[in-house]
Amino acid sequence: MRNFASSRKLFRQAQQSIPGGVNSPVRAFRAVGGNPLFISRAKGSKIFDADGNSYIDYVLSWGPMILGHAHPA
Repeated sequence: MRNFASSRKLFRQAQQSIPGGVNSPVRAFRAVGGNPLFISRAKGSKIFDADGNSYIDYVLSWGPMILGHAHPA
């Protein structure tokens, strides 16, 4: 089971200074449901949230990141 405690805490903090708590066209994130993930790092095709959970980034910045994140080139 995944842990999201740090992401929830960061979201509460972000709501104090960022409208809707997210830097996104979906300003009212609660309309989507749940809490946003706070990404702490990325390498290759994987991104990692503030809680250490890993995800495969299928979006890759909508195309510009075809070599993945943090590519050495």
